[in-house]
Amino acid sequence: QVQLVESGGGLVQPGGSLRLSCAASGFTFSKYAMGWYRQAPGKGREFVAGITSVSGTTNYTDSVKGRFTIARDNAKSTLYLQMNNLQLEDTAVYSCKAVGRAADSTLHAYWGRGTQVTVSS
Repeated sequence: QVQLVESGGGLVQPGGSLRLSCAASGFTFSKYAMGWYRQAPGKGREFVAGITSVSGTTNYTDSVKGRFTIARDNAKSTLYLQMNNLQLEDTAVYSCKAVGRAADSTLHAYWGRGTQVTVSS
């Protein structure tokens, strides 16, 4: 059974830091591209950061460049998001997503349930 379980969210003051984790199981993590998405209250879900499966190439939405860092540990089947200098507008539920092909070449996408990040003074 595929599972993506996020952790590390919480309440932080502006300028603070958090590190999110996404523990994966039930699929070959190293073969899947991974990403972080967020959904703020009253808004749609938006892409935050992504990392490819093989080369580990990363990309970010403009609003988090220079503040957030995405990383993966294939040995631990875990995805991370280091978030520094958090701002009020970073408040959202953060979810991880896995996209890749199974052994039969069918494309699959899996989502975690999310972890709440609240930035408030």
